[in-house]
Amino acid sequence: MSDLLTSMQTALGLPTTPITFTGDGALPSAFAVTELASASIAVAGQATAELIQQQTARQAPVEVDRRLASFWFSTSLRPIGWSVPPMWDPVAGDYASADGWIRLHTNAPHHRLAAEKVLGTCTDRADMAARVARWNKAELEQAVVDAGGCAAEMRSWQAWQAHPQGLAVNAEPLVHLSETTGEQRKPWLGSVTQPLAGLKVLDLTRVLAGPVASRFLAGLGADVLRIDPPTWNEPGVVPEVTLGKRCARLDLHRAEDRVAFEALLKDTDILLHGYRADALERLGYGAEQRRQMAPGLIDVSLNAYGWSGPWLNRRGFDSLVQMSSGIAEAGMGWKHTDKPTPLPVQALDHGTGYLLATSALVLLSRRLASGHGGSARLSLARTAKLLIERGVGDSSPLRAEAEDDQGLVVEQTPWGPAHRLQVPLKITGTPLQWTLPAAELGAHRARW
Repeated sequence: MSDLLTSMQTALGLPTTPITFTGDGALPSAFAVTELASASIAVAGQATAELIQQQTARQAPVEVDRRLASFWFSTSLRPIGWSVPPMWDPVAGDYASADGWIRLHTNAPHHRLAAEKVLGTCTDRADMAARVARWNKAELEQAVVDAGGCAAEMRSWQAWQAHPQGLAVNAEPLVHLSETTGEQRKPWLGSVTQPLAGLKVLDLTRVLAGPVASRFLAGLGADVLRIDPPTWNEPGVVPEVTLGKRCARLDLHRAEDRVAFEALLKDTDILLHGYRADALERLGYGAEQRRQMAPGLIDVSLNAYGWSGPWLNRRGFDSLVQMSSGIAEAGMGWKHTDKPTPLPVQALDHGTGYLLATSALVLLSRRLASGHGGSARLSLARTAKLLIERGVGDSSPLRAEAEDDQGLVVEQTPWGPAHRLQVPLKITGTPLQWTLPAAELGAHRARW
């Protein structure tokens, strides 16, 4: 735990002070997934406590339950009498090619269409497998990417370290923090109980890291507004990640929606975005334009494969980064199997999500001190490097979930009633709590 925690604290400019961890056991993995979960939630809690101390001189201890942290890295929601739709499209997954393994990510309709543009229309997994088997994995990966889709061949960590993109991302910092020009002298409007009250968070992220970050900020009292394109949906995760948020839709290719977006951005304190690195620039909302529209903006961005190198603008997701970076290959050896073995949960997404939230909190503390805005850049691939190098798996089993983990209050969601697991983070006097239940995408209007 100490290596992972200390690395995160150092990268974020936080004191390397000890944090209390409770609970035994770990998620079964070649890597220290439970430690990643606990440490990333811990630094988010520490940054919250540091903000409160800066504003009130009140010191609050931080405590993380390792067992609950592990469960939250899977799902915190326990539906009552209904079920969440499947996470994956029927043909998404790992396939044996002519010379190794490749993963196709087809959850979004346009990503599936891209794969089928290369492979032909597939009726089911067996059909897809037969088509993939005729391809060389590197050639198929490139063909799907060139068609606008998402794919990753399975590489070892050694191969990734020698790959041009692996070399690039591994040379990057875990978190790139910088101060920006333009001031925002807005006073702290929060309290010990709700330290982010009065702050507006504009969330342009989708599955899964960014929504985890904004969910955490909402739990501290921030006003979070999530914006999605008109037709986007992610039914397998929406009930999990929209907790505490309002959700609206805008089409930034339409003039009237751009006007609405710019009005929102003007009053935004924290902007979270996870588009490909050049996407906002192509829409006319590059970093300099964002700073001019919102002086003092806290601008926090996420990328899949890092912020340099030939894959800077490549589409990517947690499961693909695990294949590219050597995690799935190492898991295969650990489990003594002949198939790719990913992490037991989407830990790169969740871990990076809490690091995104922590970055926002650190930059907020700096803005309250200096008036200056700031930016942070993180990537799933750089979090993967941290886990691979610092996180050896723990063989002790994690105790199964029990009824005492269920929240006492029933959350009335649009899909039916549900429980939330107890929160793994404790900050004395600052309960992580959400005033809004999970919501459907597009359920609200695009305004503060």
